[in-house]
Order: sequence, then C-alpha cells, then structure tokens
Amino acid sequence: MRTDLTDYASQSAFSDPGIHAGLYDALPTDVHELTAVVRNLLVHYRAGGIEFSGERLDEINHRWIEAALTTDQKRNGTPLATPREPADRIVGCCRDYTLLTVSALRHQGIPARSRIGFAVYFAEGFNCDHVVAEYWNGDRWVMVDAQLDPADAKVFDSLDMPTGPFLSAAEVWQRIRAGEVDADDFGVDPGLPIRGSWFVRNYVFLQLAHLQRDEVLLWDGWGAMGGPDEPADLDLSDEIATLLIASDAGDESATEELATRYAKDPNLRPDNRVQMHSPTGAAPVWIDLTTRQPIDAQGN
Repeated sequence: MRTDLTDYASQSAFSDPGIHAGLYDALPTDVHELTAVVRNLLVHYRAGGIEFSGERLDEINHRWIEAALTTDQKRNGTPLATPREPADRIVGCCRDYTLLTVSALRHQGIPARSRIGFAVYFAEGFNCDHVVAEYWNGDRWVMVDAQLDPADAKVFDSLDMPTGPFLSAAEVWQRIRAGEVDADDFGVDPGLPIRGSWFVRNYVFLQLAHLQRDEVLLWDGWGAMGGPDEPADLDLSDEIATLLIASDAGDESATEELATRYAKDPNLRPDNRVQMHSPTGAAPVWIDLTTRQPIDAQGN
C-alpha cells in the first residue's frame, strides 16, 4: 500500500462517509470552524460529563464513519452543523473526533491522516493515550486536536500543535526501551490499570495501521499485538518504531519499507479481521472487516 499525499487525500474504508457524503458539501473549509462542527457531532464516552450505557455506549464501537453518521442522522436528521445537545451526539472517543475531521478534510481533497500516541495535557504527571489529526497545508503536516476547543486555556495552539504535547507511540516506545521514561506513566487513565510497556507496544502497531489508512478502533487487536502476560516480539517492535520515527522525519526509504512490510506481513496488519476488546465490557469478539459483522455470528 502506498501512502503518498494522493492516498491521504482520498477516503479509506474507515473514513468514507458513504451514503452521507452529501452532508459534507455544506461543511466549512476553515479548520477552526470545521473542528467546531466535529465537536458538535460527538461526545466523549468518558470525558463528556454524561454516563452512557447499553446501545448508547455501544456507539463507541462505530468503526466506520458511515455507520457513525447513520446513527447521527437517525437521531437528529439535520445538517451536520445544526447544533445538537450533548446527549444527542454520537458517543465516541479521540479516535472518532480525529477520523471525522480526517474524513471531512479528505472530502475536500485535502491530504489528512490520523496519528496514534500519548498526550501530556489531560492528566498531571500522566500521559493518556490519544489520537490527533494531521493535514497537509501545501508545505507541511499541521497537527490538530479536534477534540479540544481552541478557546480553552492551553499553553499551545490545538489547531497547529507544536512538538512536545503529543508524542507518537513509536517515540514513547523508543524512550521506554532506552530507559528514559517509566512505561507505567503511559496508558488510558491514571486511575486505570491499562498502561505500561505492553500497551505502548500495541499502540506502535496501531500507529502503523493508521499510517497505512487502516484507521481501526483503539481496542482492535491482531497478529503482532498482545496482552500484558503474552509473549512479544520486541525486536520487531523496535524495528517498526524506528522506521515510524524515521518516516515522520521525512525519510522516504523508511516510509516505503513500512508500506512494503505492512503489505507483506499479515502480523502487522488487520488483514480483514480484528479482535475487538470493547470498553463497554462485552466479551472480546472477532470482526470481519469486509462484511462488517462478528465472525462468530456467521458460524465461522
């Protein structure tokens, strides 16, 4: 799979709005206004101030933007910029704020992609897993945190983020391996046990998948990924992290090698199916990415 600017300007299977593409035609082209629309459509399942359960909580498992927009239109049935009450918004997480932004930008022909890593700005002394967007402005990649309201007091511009507040999973993994940081300072939340080197290592492979335009859920797993008590190929993780960092720095040979290895090695990619470990508490289930259905439900 190639990952040049042309690729990033076209929809992936995950970012494609499908039957709802026409709703994008009225969206603003200004990134400040566009991300405001995104925040009008989504409410974070853990940070939105509302406790969701049942079918509403299950909305966090919308893997495809088309499915998320279907939920919104069934509930609201109005243009995307029409104000929605928080309780009427699509329940999601950082990945959804990012992918919806990426989807809208790609609809406008703007190269855009999602970045997997950790943010320093949500909890004091802890680095929360996070997803942000990047778009090509003609000269460089501009990093955007669509989940943040730019009006909120921050020490950086959330619509043109500097290096530092957000670190890619590959950067964090490399620092853990070098003994420069404590792996337990990186995870979902300082109050949860989902953290540590195994978690960061899995995010390295999520970072790779998103780079290749497979913008899966943060709780999807496959091949090279694993739990805290499962064996891990540390050499492979080191290699992929090193290539990801080099690619981010503009090394075209690293970018090409990542694309080639991703295409050839089924352990590095979802390969048409993922095991979903949903935060809803439901038992893990394999999902067929082609049929978009649980594999067990098909009798396989």
